[in-house]
Amino acid sequence: MSDRERFDTMMEPRIEGLLERSGSKFALVALAARRARDINSYYGALGDGVGAVAPPQVTSTASKSLSIAFEEIAADKIVPIKLPSADEMAAAEAAAAADAAAAAVD
Repeated sequence: MSDRERFDTMMEPRIEGLLERSGSKFALVALAARRARDINSYYGALGDGVGAVAPPQVTSTASKSLSIAFEEIAADKIVPIKLPSADEMAAAEAAAAADAAAAAVD
């Protein structure tokens, strides 16, 4: 019996594969932590009938929300999105303002 079979540790999904999907360690931690909080909120609100948070997207035997989040990332059910930088946002706002001004003149 190998060490992998003997000890119940977080060996799956492999960290290397998660890093490939997220792009960086920071992005992986932020994405998994956010999703784990969402999963906790989902389980906390089950009896309330609210349904504002998406349920777990994978079938898992894990009891910890962070482990479920990692499994969702490994299955490509949860993917990171890149938010625009401040410069990109400023350029988009300037372009929108210019379009609005041009439309008002016509």
